[in-house]
Amino acid sequence: MHLQAQTVTNQFAPSVFPLKPTPKSRFAIPNACRFRRVSYRALKCSVATISESAPTELRNVKPFPAEVSRTIMELSSVGTLCSLSQEGWPLGVGVRFAVDQDGTPLLSLHDSLPESIDRRSSLHVQLEQCGLRTPQCTIQGSIGKPDNKMILKRLHTTWKKRFGEDINEDLLYIVTVERILQIDDFGEVGVWVNSSDYKNASPDPLRNCAEKLVDEINTNNAEDVYRFCNIYSDLNLQFTEARLIWVDRLGFDMRVFSPQNGTFEFRIPFPREVTDEKGAKSTFNGMSQQAWEVERNFQAPDFERVKQFKMIKPLHSSSVE
Repeated sequence: MHLQAQTVTNQFAPSVFPLKPTPKSRFAIPNACRFRRVSYRALKCSVATISESAPTELRNVKPFPAEVSRTIMELSSVGTLCSLSQEGWPLGVGVRFAVDQDGTPLLSLHDSLPESIDRRSSLHVQLEQCGLRTPQCTIQGSIGKPDNKMILKRLHTTWKKRFGEDINEDLLYIVTVERILQIDDFGEVGVWVNSSDYKNASPDPLRNCAEKLVDEINTNNAEDVYRFCNIYSDLNLQFTEARLIWVDRLGFDMRVFSPQNGTFEFRIPFPREVTDEKGAKSTFNGMSQQAWEVERNFQAPDFERVKQFKMIKPLHSSSVE
């Protein structure tokens, strides 16, 4: 399956955001990623359906698994290398790694380790997102030594850029990627990605600022977060906690807790793709302004509300933590 060829219908129709800003939608630098509890307030506006004359656009609303895998590998530097020992037992050891421009992992291993395990191995890597979700990928491939001096020189540069130190050439190994299993969180079903899609995919352009943006929004824009859940989703339940989990070039993921119904996760797409931190902030502010005006009946919504939700925790859970 060629993942890059897939498309799904966008949850939003393109719209022009009002220019008038609201004081509550501006960003400020937070001290830490902490959750602020806000009482639920019932939505007072009527929600209209999308206009038949509104323009529509076909595009994906979340990154493909190959992109997610590349992003996880770019943001992480430690993982678990797993293989079979000479005795036939599965063996997993923690390793540091960096990735080159194609996403190929390079490792620094003890000189005796490759001799004691099967060269067919897997590298398991996890990325914690705001303490609520842990997307992960497992790369299956073969451990080997780079056989080209130009490649070896480039790998030295890659390692030093990641860790700020030189790597012992005798301890440097690479994992030739065969396929990747990408999983969104613990306990969920994964998606297999072939090596070609993985190498051709690009890591998310917001990856280096995503955690900061999430911290900033959750800390300083809690009212906007709750308003987004009310205006841009069709959740139709009372919730007492809401929080952003992650943001990428196509939108952001939300998690809410309802005392009567449990914990849910859903995605709110951006009306258009963003490519940098400035664009993400500008888009968030525009969506905040639009949601504020719809909430007060100053304008009718010209978007389709999110209707797909995933239950994360059963009813006896007490929070989104």
